Amino acid sequence: MLLQEALARRRATRIRDGDDMTDMGDTEGEDWMHTKTLVKPDDQLDLSDQASIISQLKEEFTRILTANNPHAPQNIVRYSFKERQYKQTSHVDQLAIHFTLDGNMLHKDSDEAKRQRARLGLPEVTQEAAGSEGGETTPAAAAAPAEGEEGKEEGKEGEQTEETTTPAPGGAEAGKKLTNQFNFSERASQTYNNPYRERGTATEPPPRATFSANVTQWEIFDAYQEDFEKQEKSKEKKTIPGRKEEEKTRKKLTITETQGDDVSRISKAAKIIERMVNQNTYDDIAQDFKYWEDPSDEYRENEGTMLPLWKFSFEKAKKLAVTSLCWNPRYKDLFAASFGSYDFMKQGNGMILFYTLKNPSFPEYVYETDSGVMCLDVHKENSYLVAVGFYDGSVGVYSIGKKEPLHRCTAKNGKHTDPVWQVRWQKDDLENNHNFYSVSSDGRIVNWTILKNELTYEDVITLHMPDSSGEGPDGTKVSTIGCGTAFDFHKKNDYLFLVGTEEGKINTCSKAYSSQFLDSVDAHNMAVYKVRWNPFHPRIYITCSADWQVKIWEVSSQTTADKTEGISNESQTKKPLFTFDLNNSVGDVAWAPYSSTVFAAVTADGKIFMYDLSINKYEPLCEQMIAQKKKTKLTHLEFNPFDPIIIIGDDRGNVTSVKISPNLRKMPKEKKGAPPPDPAVKEANEIAKLEKLLAMVREPSDDKK
Repeated sequence: MLLQEALARRRATRIRDGDDMTDMGDTEGEDWMHTKTLVKPDDQLDLSDQASIISQLKEEFTRILTANNPHAPQNIVRYSFKERQYKQTSHVDQLAIHFTLDGNMLHKDSDEAKRQRARLGLPEVTQEAAGSEGGETTPAAAAAPAEGEEGKEEGKEGEQTEETTTPAPGGAEAGKKLTNQFNFSERASQTYNNPYRERGTATEPPPRATFSANVTQWEIFDAYQEDFEKQEKSKEKKTIPGRKEEEKTRKKLTITETQGDDVSRISKAAKIIERMVNQNTYDDIAQDFKYWEDPSDEYRENEGTMLPLWKFSFEKAKKLAVTSLCWNPRYKDLFAASFGSYDFMKQGNGMILFYTLKNPSFPEYVYETDSGVMCLDVHKENSYLVAVGFYDGSVGVYSIGKKEPLHRCTAKNGKHTDPVWQVRWQKDDLENNHNFYSVSSDGRIVNWTILKNELTYEDVITLHMPDSSGEGPDGTKVSTIGCGTAFDFHKKNDYLFLVGTEEGKINTCSKAYSSQFLDSVDAHNMAVYKVRWNPFHPRIYITCSADWQVKIWEVSSQTTADKTEGISNESQTKKPLFTFDLNNSVGDVAWAPYSSTVFAAVTADGKIFMYDLSINKYEPLCEQMIAQKKKTKLTHLEFNPFDPIIIIGDDRGNVTSVKISPNLRKMPKEKKGAPPPDPAVKEANEIAKLEKLLAMVREPSDDKK
């Protein structure tokens, strides 16, 4: 009994202490079976007494709430195909859903809504009771107006229908229930930044074809043979039989088949584009060329200026000198320039360049020659023909557009033995053959005629010097030959022409007399560089020389009228009418095409002088430096026959264009609405103006003669 009571007390004690009386055995060495001990944090509040608990509970702790989801990942990395690398995603969805409820709303006009109304015993919604916006039911519209209890019941039914329909958006009218206060769709709108999307396209691969062939000697031979047959067929199409010269050139030239990338197909379009680009590049110069007028001319009467415009230069012609200039008579913007060397020790190749004012950056046509080109002249009627004189004594005729000359003389057919200094086209002969003249240092003046595609010559006169003669080895007297440097033909009497020589003489000659001169004048002390007839007055001409002087002369009316009886040395005035000293060698002189009293000259020190005898007979109206570099010599100048500009060449291969101010080109004022003046009347007025001026400087003895 005692044992049973002891066991019962032990069992009751275990049950009270929570022991389930399960024997666990030996638990030594098993950590997971040990009781876990609680670790108290260091910052945990120790609520010891009641007062401290109350004071600590009253303390305020600030917590900042943000819209970011703390559980949203911040280090998501995705591969960017655009940048070809892994990049961290900048936008992470921070939305956290705490409560969702799936609802079911039916449209009031749907079949299910009608069945529910019928099941609940509610009246159907009529069109009158429907809301104005979207056909939705409003609280006021749902309730039908009624009196007494029926109206109240219907109002209650209208409130019940509101729960099964969509509330109307927008503000409520007077007497209606306000819109849901949490609906902010009316007040503001929030935009959602869509995430970036990678977008790529893939094109179809280009078609491929496999080609293979065996190359043998026979296949190569057949390919060459086929190409040779094509060339022969093209030659037969492009040649005209019956001409010996064309047959010769046909054998020399190899005409290849036109290829697909031939530049000639787009040459015209490319030239137009090039001119458009240059017009934009040099727009300020083009504006000055068209509209510039020096305003300071209004405040000065006897002075003028020149405005530099375009400067024409070519890389291959920089080491050559400009030997002559000539405007094209048909195209007023096109001019030709020849290039050579005046130095005997520096002779080489020459060039002929055609420039246009529309494209100052590059010449229109380029012709390279084996000898220096000393002069050229463009035909007045057939403006594509150009006569050329070379330093080796030969002359030639070029056609614009063809690289090789049409004609060129040799030692067998009248070639000069010295440089050709000037060539000049003349009117066609009686058989309508083109002909031109040339003058050279060998003393010969030769007439060249183009007969049946051949260049023939005829000596017009030889420049003998009657005052000086030398003795030969056998004691015989040998007449000394003069060296011709310049000549010019009369504007009206084309048989009359003037010749300037290196000895400083001016010889008046006629095509009809090959043995003697009509007259000879010792004009200058050094070589004559240029002689020109006045474009208006038939008896006035101007000369320039290396002796620094420009002189104006007059020929008597007897010589110009070709009164051959009594030709004497007294027919020409021995003294010049005007003499101007320019303090340096004068390279060229030219009359202005718009006035009989205006002329311009260029000197070796880089200056241009311009005179108007009707305004000042002693001083130039303009003296301006044109050369930009020191020791640059100006060689030639030429007036444009249409526009008020002058082109000037130098010994460095540059051609400069300048525009003259209004004081340098004064013209008689024309009445408004009046027709343009007759050329004959204009010429008579210019002659009268110059005659009035000459009457003041002529000697009395000259008038009697």
